[in-house]
Amino acid sequence: MDQTQKFSARLIEAIEALGYEAKPSVVEKQFNIRYPGRSVTLQGVRRWLRGEAIPSQDKLMVLADWLQVDANELRYGLTIQGSKQEKPWYAGIPANEYEVLRTYLDLPADKKKIVSDVILAFKSLT
Repeated sequence: MDQTQKFSARLIEAIEALGYEAKPSVVEKQFNIRYPGRSVTLQGVRRWLRGEAIPSQDKLMVLADWLQVDANELRYGLTIQGSKQEKPWYAGIPANEYEVLRTYLDLPADKKKIVSDVILAFKSLT
């Protein structure tokens, strides 16, 4: 079994350990709501699950965070002693709130100002 296939086995195991189905459509959806970059395709995720490809480091970090595993362990099958894994800024944010933040960050400056004003107005009511 080559490294790509071993990665795939670890990925599937981590997905199922959290109670998700290791199906491309499930992984694509869960990954894309957490990833701040360009969305991955169903075909790309299918390649991860089939042992045909390993995601880039930034994508691997998002997968590891979602799956609550160490990125080195997911990628290589081991934990490097003394390594400190940097958590992305959005780690721990619920998926629905992350999607709102991601949408907000994609807005033009004038629209961000309107949204900010509305949020601050609601905050002043509490």
